[in-house]
Amino acid sequence: MKCSDATIGPVTIGGGAPLALIAGPCVIESEEHTLELARAIRGVCETRGIPFIFKASFDKANRSSIRSFRGPGLDHGLAILERIRFELDIPVVSDIHDPEQAVAAGEVIECVQIPAFLCRQTDLIVAAAKTGCCVNVKKGQFMSPEEMSNVVTKLTESGCTNFMLTERGTFFGYNRLVNDLTAIPKMQTLAPVVFDATHSCQLPGGAGTMSGGQREFTPTLACAAVAAGADALFLEVHDNPDEALSDAATVFPLDQLAPLLERLQRIAKAL
Repeated sequence: MKCSDATIGPVTIGGGAPLALIAGPCVIESEEHTLELARAIRGVCETRGIPFIFKASFDKANRSSIRSFRGPGLDHGLAILERIRFELDIPVVSDIHDPEQAVAAGEVIECVQIPAFLCRQTDLIVAAAKTGCCVNVKKGQFMSPEEMSNVVTKLTESGCTNFMLTERGTFFGYNRLVNDLTAIPKMQTLAPVVFDATHSCQLPGGAGTMSGGQREFTPTLACAAVAAGADALFLEVHDNPDEALSDAATVFPLDQLAPLLERLQRIAKAL
């Protein structure tokens, strides 16, 4: 069964809805910082009239090093995300790494995200599907677009009809990702498709104990994805990228967000 559109709170993704933005820091660094970023990104999106969904991880379980910062954890992290959802009135998406996290996360956030490396984990997908939330599954770097039909079957047979898929690059040799933008229309035969522009610039494990990246190519890939018909854009955004506690090489600068969104809107309008 195809999902023609997805809903995250008041935001519709796909089905002819306007281009939406999913954005926020890679990981929750502190409560104050996370709320400040959410307010700032919301302000940029409101100025441009772009539907906005906030994203941040409460636990980054997939890290290169055991010493890497992982975030505040499930309980404290969800409390922070709950403030963003209800006090700031912003829809929220966050990722889970273990089926046992699904119920607690589903009570707070409006979209449960499955990380790319875990997109074949049946128990995790089933647990996410049963929350009743929208589910966003990132296509694994080792997966073809066509193989994501198996993920969709797992979702629908577990009772989920509100879901979307995310393209975030494919492995090409060691520490290198490339994007095949034909993945966007191919996966749109299954569900609305989000394009993750910042992770697509990642060099996984390319800096030894952490991932490297080439954030300067984020605008190029984002523009290409919107031109290819992506339903939403995913950007990890930070006010001080070089000091970010996770994905410092790829998070997009907050002060460059407004001009990028303006370019993307022009491309979307031209379509």
